[in-house]
Amino acid sequence: MEERTLLNHVALECNDEEGAKTFFTDVLGLPLTKKFEISEELSEAIFGIKGNVDILVYDNNEMRFEVFVGQVGKKHGYEHICIEVDDKSEFISRCRKYEIEPMIVKREGKDLLFVRDYSGNLFEVKEK
Repeated sequence: MEERTLLNHVALECNDEEGAKTFFTDVLGLPLTKKFEISEELSEAIFGIKGNVDILVYDNNEMRFEVFVGQVGKKHGYEHICIEVDDKSEFISRCRKYEIEPMIVKREGKDLLFVRDYSGNLFEVKEK
């Protein structure tokens, strides 16, 4: 039997719980399924960051995000997450409803769609 490696979740930092809820539930349609805290000791042991941190889990059984709530600070690089939606136009409307301005970038005659959540995390959005 061939061994498979699957993606279990993506972990991101978000500045605040309300912004995370709006983006992940209202815009992406992912329900909040769990909330927990990791201790200062565990945070330091795993991430080298001192302090307790709340974690919100958004999961629809196809896609799962662990959202670390806090302001550690980061510099933008090439990191992004690519997601698929049923209807790009509807997704763009939903983003604008929540004051998230989509970025449409032209490439070889095609429109590429990107959005940033309230904490600056970048998402590439493709239509299924």
